[in-house]
Amino acid sequence: MENRSESRIVKYLLIGISVLFLFVMLVLPLFVVVTEALKKGWEVYIEAVTDSYTIAALMLTLKATVIAVLCNTILGLCAAWAVTRFQFKGKKLLTTLIDVPVTVSPIIAGLIYLLIFGKQSILYPYLQKADIQIVFAVPGIVLATIFVTFPFVFRELLPVLESIGTDEEEAAALMGAKGWTIFSKITFPHIRWALLYGIVLCTARAMGEFGAVSVLSGHLRGLTNTLPLHVEILFNEFQYVPAFAVSSILVIMAVILLIIRSVMEHRGKKEEGKA
Repeated sequence: MENRSESRIVKYLLIGISVLFLFVMLVLPLFVVVTEALKKGWEVYIEAVTDSYTIAALMLTLKATVIAVLCNTILGLCAAWAVTRFQFKGKKLLTTLIDVPVTVSPIIAGLIYLLIFGKQSILYPYLQKADIQIVFAVPGIVLATIFVTFPFVFRELLPVLESIGTDEEEAAALMGAKGWTIFSKITFPHIRWALLYGIVLCTARAMGEFGAVSVLSGHLRGLTNTLPLHVEILFNEFQYVPAFAVSSILVIMAVILLIIRSVMEHRGKKEEGKA
């Protein structure tokens, strides 16, 4: 009886600590964002979120996110396939290098691209001749976003591809199935939820990226400012209500992604249960 009562106390204590932590670190900040955004009424809120600079920042954020997600989906799938389906020298090194964006500070990543493509780079004269501008332009923002979000799709696919093995694929190949048929009919059904989950994580990370983008953007209003950078500028100008109003856009998009992720997890577990 004593052990049961002790375990019950520990159980509710841990639950209480978890709930308190989530409230302080997640629920309370979100509540503050919403209340501050609506502090001066709906008219001020609508004016802030429909401002031309806000719309431009939103469009750039979505543009960089879409390009980064498309690139990282293809690259992540190819990398995961190569690591799990082929034996080659340097496999562990490749896996380690893919994890570099997670361990390196985004600001350092931005500085690296600044050194590679900036005016002090040996590549700069050639880029200038080709009329290609990367630093303080949209291409630099896209490159930075791709870099910081690269591991997400790969890391979600890797354990799934390793767990399903190659037996079914080899059997299909022996029966005369071609590469695309094997992938679409046999491999993809096993990895589709992991792939979608990786895409959702990649999207969420791309929309909220600040450090690397801040270094490469040049903070040009209406041109190279993403939503997080636009929020920073508004906050630094003491425009607190517009800053929180724009922040609420990111919060809404994050909640939508959270709902999508939860639905995918539920459907994935449901299908696994049927299987």
